[in-house]
Amino acid sequence: MSVYVFTGPTLSADEGRQHLDAVFLPPAAQGDIYRAALERPVAIAIIDGYFERIPSVSHKEVLWAMSQGVHVLGAASMGALRAAELAPFGMEGVGTIFQAYQRGELEADDEVALTHSDAEDGYRPTSEPLVNIRATLRAAEEAGVLDARARAAFEQVARSLFYPDRCYPLLLARAATAGLSPADCSALQAFLPSNQANPKRQDAILLLSVLRERFSGPCEPKRVRYHFENTDAWEFIRARARQRAFEPGATALAPAAPWLEQQGDVEAVRWGTLARALALELARKHNRTIQGAVLRDAMDHFRRARGLLAAKDFQRWVEEQGIVDVERFFQDEAQVQWAQTLFDPEARRLVADHLRSLGLYGHHKQE
Repeated sequence: MSVYVFTGPTLSADEGRQHLDAVFLPPAAQGDIYRAALERPVAIAIIDGYFERIPSVSHKEVLWAMSQGVHVLGAASMGALRAAELAPFGMEGVGTIFQAYQRGELEADDEVALTHSDAEDGYRPTSEPLVNIRATLRAAEEAGVLDARARAAFEQVARSLFYPDRCYPLLLARAATAGLSPADCSALQAFLPSNQANPKRQDAILLLSVLRERFSGPCEPKRVRYHFENTDAWEFIRARARQRAFEPGATALAPAAPWLEQQGDVEAVRWGTLARALALELARKHNRTIQGAVLRDAMDHFRRARGLLAAKDFQRWVEEQGIVDVERFFQDEAQVQWAQTLFDPEARRLVADHLRSLGLYGHHKQE
């Protein structure tokens, strides 16, 4: 079973792989959760996500992913925000930051915001999130480095800084001009090098641990109690998301290309692929989910039609066709069968025009 994790400045993909065998992706932008859900992972985890200059993960795409049976979890940063907002609908949050947002102890988005470098530099953080600064100041108070008054004053200075400017050197410089004593500033400066707290990172690692425990074996699809409603705004998000190919799916398709070019009837294969894509898109628009008896009926119908009723024959066919996720394949197959039944009369009416488009109808008449 596959798990997709969106991360970046909070926890690098390389470090994440030490904790969980998963597909690690860059910070999530709007449309990325939708595109990931199309790949049918068992779960999607959001740690980091874009905001401000790049449209952030929409609530609607998380709701859609869960309505398709995908578990969606969040922690640490954008994931904690969305999980707190969507917990009533079934998104699951992990960690202290999520809990603080859920209890109302944290409210502002900029508590977890930071700036970071680009992908080539590993999304390296270039500012310090306020939640980390708060935790470090509390640790300093607990260690007796600061008293409660000084800790609160440093927090006030940190809050006053614009989130891209939040860093410990600037915090100390502003604190000195804000009237904090030189002794408190010096004590905190000495404390910082080996005692900086990072609850965002801790929550991210905890999330990976939860994912490993819950999704390393068989898992039931996510079940929701709401009806997902299509809206114009949702269709706009989907349309924009489809303009970019999702990388895991794109690379998965690559090995088929040389094989396809060797076939004699490439055009027919492409038409069939287009029909399949349209059938799956129609099913998604109707929010159809395939599981239980419906899925078993689709598998039985497919196996009878191809003479694959014997278990050994079916297993050999699965291996020959290189099908990794059998359940996903037959979920799609059931959607295609549904669309075929729905549009069969219309398809029969259009046979002649389809043959004309291929230049075959005239030859048929001459024969």
